[in-house]
Amino acid sequence: MEKSKVLVVGGAGFIGRRLVAASLAQGHPTFVLMRSEIGVDVDKVQTLLSFKAKGARLVEASLDDHAGLVAAVRQVDVVVSALSGTYIRSQVKLVEAIKEAGNVKRFLPSEFGMDPSKMEHALAPGRITFDDKMEVRRAIEAASIPHTYISCNCFAAYFCPNLGQIGTLLPPKDKVRVYGDGNVKVIFVDEDDAATYIIKTLDDPRTLNKSIYLRPSENILSQSDLIVKWENLSGNVLEKIYIPADEFLASMKGCRTNFDIGEDGAEATLLYPEVEYTRMDDYMKRYV
Repeated sequence: MEKSKVLVVGGAGFIGRRLVAASLAQGHPTFVLMRSEIGVDVDKVQTLLSFKAKGARLVEASLDDHAGLVAAVRQVDVVVSALSGTYIRSQVKLVEAIKEAGNVKRFLPSEFGMDPSKMEHALAPGRITFDDKMEVRRAIEAASIPHTYISCNCFAAYFCPNLGQIGTLLPPKDKVRVYGDGNVKVIFVDEDDAATYIIKTLDDPRTLNKSIYLRPSENILSQSDLIVKWENLSGNVLEKIYIPADEFLASMKGCRTNFDIGEDGAEATLLYPEVEYTRMDDYMKRYV
């Protein structure tokens, strides 16, 4: 079967560049939006040029250039957004372009973390992002655009090597702050694995108009589990400093694993058992 032509928006970012690489690796004709908004960010410009050298096609357009967006969208079958931060709400402009173009078989908005529809109890300021994502969902569904929503839960780079500690991305040397009793389960996903799963959904009829959840069973771990894994890898036993953190634990409810996916969703590792996902033991080895 011929692979869909894919446009990645936000392709120079942390997840976006992984999506571009996965799209190319899986044989999709891959287009990357080169937005004027990246300005003089030399790293992003060089990243985009590296994709061009690997066979991707760069398409120039701005989120504020409706005609340019429509023209870009008309060249492809699938649009995948990896826009982040202040640009989340701007995806509504992308939705408007997709609606006018009329040819897109599927749109994947930039979500990729927790399912925003399950985050009604999230605390500010994170709640703002979830609200923005739900606004984009409402626009997609109001425009009757075929879609797939992806929930990757917790990206490992942000939550695993730091052993779940706030304010750092690196493992501790001698002490670790443990929140609550350290036994709240969280789902961790390697970012490159996430991109592989996401791209696999694009031409899969089982994922059309569904929410797809990444729940690698061996990566459903508590903070205490992570600490033990790191101590085994590093050979260093850490001093545990227990911090009562009711608010922190409340904000982590979105990582919970105790809700049923239901008929309007599916679990990616079950859909694509051929993907050998990265276990967190192996992920942390690079930090030893």
